[in-house]
Amino acid sequence: MHSNSATIKHCIWGAQTHTCPVFTKDVRPSVVNNPLGRYYIIGTMIFAFFVLLPIVVAACVLIFPQWIQRRSRRLLPELQTPLPDGKSPLIVGFFHPYCNAGGGGERVLWTAIRALQNRYPRVRCVIYTGDTDASREEILIKANQHFNISLPRTSPKDLHFVYLRRRWLVESSPYPILTLLGQSLGSILLGLEALLQFVPNIYIDTMGYAFTLPLFRFLAGCKVACYVHYPTISTDMLERVASRSASYNNASIISRSIVLSHMKLLYYKLFAFIYGLAGRCSSVIIVNSTWTHGHICSIWKVPDKTHIVYPPCNVQEFLKIPLENDMDKKQHNVVSIGQFRPEKDHPLQINSFAKFLDLVSDSDKKQHKLVLVGGCRNDQDEERVSNLKKLCKDLRIDNSVEFRLNISFADLKKCLQEATIGLHTMWNEHFGIGVVECMAGGTVMLAHNSGGPKLDIVKDYKGRKTGFLAEDVDSYSLKMTEILDLSPDERFAIKSNARESVNRFSEEEFEAGFLSATESLFD
Repeated sequence: MHSNSATIKHCIWGAQTHTCPVFTKDVRPSVVNNPLGRYYIIGTMIFAFFVLLPIVVAACVLIFPQWIQRRSRRLLPELQTPLPDGKSPLIVGFFHPYCNAGGGGERVLWTAIRALQNRYPRVRCVIYTGDTDASREEILIKANQHFNISLPRTSPKDLHFVYLRRRWLVESSPYPILTLLGQSLGSILLGLEALLQFVPNIYIDTMGYAFTLPLFRFLAGCKVACYVHYPTISTDMLERVASRSASYNNASIISRSIVLSHMKLLYYKLFAFIYGLAGRCSSVIIVNSTWTHGHICSIWKVPDKTHIVYPPCNVQEFLKIPLENDMDKKQHNVVSIGQFRPEKDHPLQINSFAKFLDLVSDSDKKQHKLVLVGGCRNDQDEERVSNLKKLCKDLRIDNSVEFRLNISFADLKKCLQEATIGLHTMWNEHFGIGVVECMAGGTVMLAHNSGGPKLDIVKDYKGRKTGFLAEDVDSYSLKMTEILDLSPDERFAIKSNARESVNRFSEEEFEAGFLSATESLFD
């Protein structure tokens, strides 16, 4: 639901999510584990979401908007002081509960704010954040250090932080059932907390909390926009449940049962319907890729309001890596960049590399190494790495695989400089910042033949190849062989063209696209 800055949990319903907000510390594990207790919780949540919630929202729309707007005018008076020319400021609120996380979603936030401040002198910005442990100065310093972004105006009246005390409503917790539903209820409550603290003129959700959009449009009378990194529910998820295919977001216990699969499919369809209603409340919808555009248009059904603006990528630092012909390179590394999460499908990388080694002569095996670069967020990730190391031993390739965990940015650039092939195996990744970084870093990219990498990134540029695509163990191993069978000059030509192509994903391109898409909000 939001940029790579949040922890992903999975549950009995198999949903991918960043938040599990319904259960609090008061819920006893015995209640959750007891079948009758679980069904009672499920029934209560479904009734609250699909029956009571619409009634409450309708009542609020009729009764509270004027009261909320009057109340807001009495809050944060410094934001509403007139400009030097006597005109009233235009206040833009950004809903980003994890603004201090330092991920790709946060780069979108800060680049968007900088673009608006540069374009509109009248604009003052409010950020709704749950980072209560960080001061405004600390947040701004981190944004500058991580993204090299300095805002034109940072005084308290030009940039204000509204701290949300109930971010725990959208944080991960032991939550085994109805993850999507719980996540949405929690975001509504957190959105209400934000709305009651201050109502802006324009509201922009930059983390994917679609259920906050109707709150700010109908309760507060704001103009509403959003930047969607990943749809909360997609048509792919519906198709996997309908076909009873087991995956990281469709547990085998569900896929093996006709009854449970039908129940989950009904739940998904109901949720998708409500999700679409919430999304249609946005006057401007910005998505980060062609893949996301297709799914959002399918569920929200407002293609005329939906714009593709690629996220800003830190290509400049990677472009500083010297691009050299690998004629004299004695070892060819295959490097993968990404957190050790289930959907990244590292087992596919290891199995593919093992099969590739089977295709080369024994004397050449030592000339190839798989380097897995990534971060471990928690104990589950560390356990996943241990299982991957065991897989390498079982395949007898542990001497040819290196794990580089939580390395520095300087070491990351060194890994890319030493690599020949950049490897990516996630199915239907919405965009693929890691793919862009590998291409900018000078590797020959081998990515999954789906999602953003297929539709937006690893595609011909100016009529010339920028990389390769594969889908399974056989195709990945064959493509590795094909890449290394190319002459050094042929590989150099592909890397050079790929580097040139990544300028499409620069901060400058993002700012131009974002300003164009949101222009109607400032008329």
